[in-house]
Amino acid sequence: MPSKATTVAAIAVGCSLLAYGASRLSKSKSSSSKRPKTDLDDLDDVDDDDKDCIAPDDVVAVFDKLFMTMQQVVMQLSQQVQQIQMSGQVIPEKQLRQLLKAEFERALIACQEQVFEDNDVDADCLEEATWEFMEKPEEYPKVKRAVERFQKLYESISGEDVVGWTPRGGGGSDDGGASSAVVRKDLSPVELMTAAAVYFDAITKSMIELADAWRAAGRDLKDPKVVTQFQLEASTDANEAGEGKLESEMGITMGDFRSAIDKHSRIPSVGQTLGMLQMKQQQELIAAGVPM
Repeated sequence: MPSKATTVAAIAVGCSLLAYGASRLSKSKSSSSKRPKTDLDDLDDVDDDDKDCIAPDDVVAVFDKLFMTMQQVVMQLSQQVQQIQMSGQVIPEKQLRQLLKAEFERALIACQEQVFEDNDVDADCLEEATWEFMEKPEEYPKVKRAVERFQKLYESISGEDVVGWTPRGGGGSDDGGASSAVVRKDLSPVELMTAAAVYFDAITKSMIELADAWRAAGRDLKDPKVVTQFQLEASTDANEAGEGKLESEMGITMGDFRSAIDKHSRIPSVGQTLGMLQMKQQQELIAAGVPM
């Protein structure tokens, strides 16, 4: 039987620490006439006079809420995969990715309308405004942070490179055509386990440092509202810390890391190592009083 930390490891790396690490503000190329304009996908034919109807804070509020909602979905999916593995059932990694992606997007469609309604925004107007703000990241850093946090959550499920993609500027990876395929650095199982230790250590330290800083500033980490904001900030800071360490110490990207996990996660020693790292991380975070 595979270790329960194997197949789910690719998810856990992106979403451990309360799903620290979504839908990509999708870069689908299919025609807008074939989809309802309610799923953050289409920018076509939006009237110019709608451009200013959404403020940057509105975009941030929507994506923060979607992130908090969908990270719970990711955690539930992770638990379901663990249960499947513990039963002895084996699902090929590619098929598993497809299933997880489909479940994520189904849940996103189910929740986003309520989020739009709660924040009193129109889907088309939100989309247009979001892309415009994303084209000016220095002017709207909070929007960039909120959107890319959400995109990273989607990456953790789909395995696709979508962070930083915009309709005009590209970025991420394109689903269509071999010419746009991203070449990954091939890691051995031993290199993967070393990278995992580097990554988890970096994000654990980042989380503890942030929690200590918030306490020093007088913020109550037992207050649910404060905890929500802490989780949002920590999800970005911790992932950036982990990715930065992978790049600086091992010369690899997060995409390389995920690809290696997909490739080697069924090797018992790899799965056991990832499981132990996750357990160690949780113990350290709890001991440090980091809200979980």
